Amino acid sequence: MERQTRRDGEQAGLPAGDKPWTRGRPEQRRDQAPSSDQRGARPPHKDSRQHKPAFDRREAAFEENGEVWIWGLHAAGAALNNPLRKISVAYISPRAAERTGLDLNALPRFAHVMEPRDIDMKLPPGAVHQGLAVRCRPLDGIDITDAAMRPEQTLAILDQVTDPQNVGAIFRSAAAFGVGAVVMQTRNAPAAGGALAKAAAGAIEVVDEVRAVNISRAIDALTDSGWNVVGLDGSAELTLDQAIAGPEPVAIVLGAEGAGIRHGVAKACTQLARIPMQPGMESLNVSNAAAIAFYEAMKRKGIVPPPSAARLPEDEGGFDGEAE
Repeated sequence: MERQTRRDGEQAGLPAGDKPWTRGRPEQRRDQAPSSDQRGARPPHKDSRQHKPAFDRREAAFEENGEVWIWGLHAAGAALNNPLRKISVAYISPRAAERTGLDLNALPRFAHVMEPRDIDMKLPPGAVHQGLAVRCRPLDGIDITDAAMRPEQTLAILDQVTDPQNVGAIFRSAAAFGVGAVVMQTRNAPAAGGALAKAAAGAIEVVDEVRAVNISRAIDALTDSGWNVVGLDGSAELTLDQAIAGPEPVAIVLGAEGAGIRHGVAKACTQLARIPMQPGMESLNVSNAAAIAFYEAMKRKGIVPPPSAARLPEDEGGFDGEAE
């Protein structure tokens, strides 16, 4: 494959040094006072400090032209290794290439070798990319009816869980415990990129995503197909292990942070169940609850995964955007 070593990392149609997440930002904010040469010195009683222009960080997924950015060694590395991904551009530092086993002499045409500080300029502030980032088309998800035809795999259903870190962590637990797909609304749910993909550490490449316009109707489609759809509710009488003890395929519903499962969604579930906890603890973080529920569902099936294969060092970032 042709070697690509352009270190300026310019994309077609992108000026050098352009930061896509600042495009369209007005030169001066309305609340930023004009300089003294425009209207004279300010009165002494007014604050003379100028406001710093605010970055437009968009959403945590950082979508652009129908594509999403994925960064981090685990997340972006998994995207590069996924043959179903349609990638338009990748930025990689020499050190990241070494850590991920990529050959700088055999990079695809869309890959640009750049230093970490230059990759910083291409991504939103705070993106811990560790020297590797890709821009790609979102993966095609599956339909709820397709998911219903795979009774051997547990399903996760998220009812308006909006925090990308939590959703990413749920995808990661889903991959760890054999959950086949994560069902989310087409609205009120984050896109599978950016902070979500980073938290998922590559799991969005192996766990299918199902988007549903209406969560209650998606649950109806599962129950009509014989699924046991269990909504997690801390006040339920049944415990989770009791609720999933039967032979039916299981889907687990998790509610939004703080609010829990909505009333209409709870009514659509086959039953509600709780994770037993010690007195004094009212609830768990939704991603922690998901991990426990997925593990319980895996135990019910008697599945014992093989030992984990060798993996990259822990997904942590250093000061310069690369892991120490």
